[in-house]
Amino acid sequence: MPTPLYARYQAEFGFTPIVVTLVFAVYAGTLVPTLLMSGALADSIGHRRVVVPAIALAGVAAALFAAADGVGSLFAARALQGISVGAASSALTAALVETEPSGNRTRASSLASAMVTGGGGLGPVLAGLLAQYAPLPLRLTYLLELGLLALAMAAVTQLPTPTGPRPAWRPRRPSIPAAARRQFALAGAVSFLGWAVVALFLAMVPSYTSVILHRDNLLLSGTAAGMFLLFAALAQYVLSRTGTVARPAVGLLLLVAGLALLAAAGATRLTPLLLAAAVVGGAGQGIAFMAALARTNELAPPESRAEVLSAFYMITYLGVGIPVIGVGFLAAEVGLFPAVVTFSALTGVACLTVATAARTQPDPPSPRPA
Repeated sequence: MPTPLYARYQAEFGFTPIVVTLVFAVYAGTLVPTLLMSGALADSIGHRRVVVPAIALAGVAAALFAAADGVGSLFAARALQGISVGAASSALTAALVETEPSGNRTRASSLASAMVTGGGGLGPVLAGLLAQYAPLPLRLTYLLELGLLALAMAAVTQLPTPTGPRPAWRPRRPSIPAAARRQFALAGAVSFLGWAVVALFLAMVPSYTSVILHRDNLLLSGTAAGMFLLFAALAQYVLSRTGTVARPAVGLLLLVAGLALLAAAGATRLTPLLLAAAVVGGAGQGIAFMAALARTNELAPPESRAEVLSAFYMITYLGVGIPVIGVGFLAAEVGLFPAVVTFSALTGVACLTVATAARTQPDPPSPRPA
């Protein structure tokens, strides 16, 4: 949700674009270690006992954002958000898979990926709308979030408690079955690249619209960032409803096209090209992530599903946190547009390489039409 507000925070607290990327990336810095512990913990004590405190932490983070009086508050709030999402991600995905009425793991994975991307897309649009046109521009968004988190807390208390023997919990690295490691590595690479592009849009596009396109409307910057994830969710919904297989190579090729459009938008200063980049790249990310998550769920043994999903999400969020820091530092040296073009070129080459490898792998089973 804070994505379109970073420019306002920058003006309010007086920090550089590098700080924007660091505030964005600290989220992944706390999320990844949390994932290392939370997946096995959820397998041991049950998903509800992990998710409930995670939602409570998200509420504390929202309160910190609402009361922010300096950059330290932003770092603290993002760090708590990372812990919250890290604890909840694998546990909620595993819970969806295990409670899917017909036992269709692929359809449950599709729902999980659509929830992640759809929620991530609606947040920036809503925050941009409220910040541009409503009172309390740096607070109202988070007050609304606190209300939504209260509803979420009420919903997750209905999750079933575990029955039967459960594995004992101890801190350990997530373990991937030996026979599945090659396919898991490929799924992780697909997700890493997809979410690296998400991070670029969420962290840098608000500055891109202001610095490159000379448009300072917060709703526009929030919409440009949010559209990426909204169209990712739409692509996942269409595939799920039609029972179409999500092929990672198709998603990665669309990501390359989206990055090319993003570079073209900066070169021509045309806002429609920026929005087209969000639509095309978002659809590609949605397809790629859906395919990667479905493959991971197929590979995961039932008794350690949350642990395997933790490893998957750990790779995913490294993609969120690491590349965008490089973009921020490069932008400080050579300017925002050359930094975005460099990122787009390098990521495009990586996408094409992984897409070539993905074509040799079997497709995951298609979700049965809902």
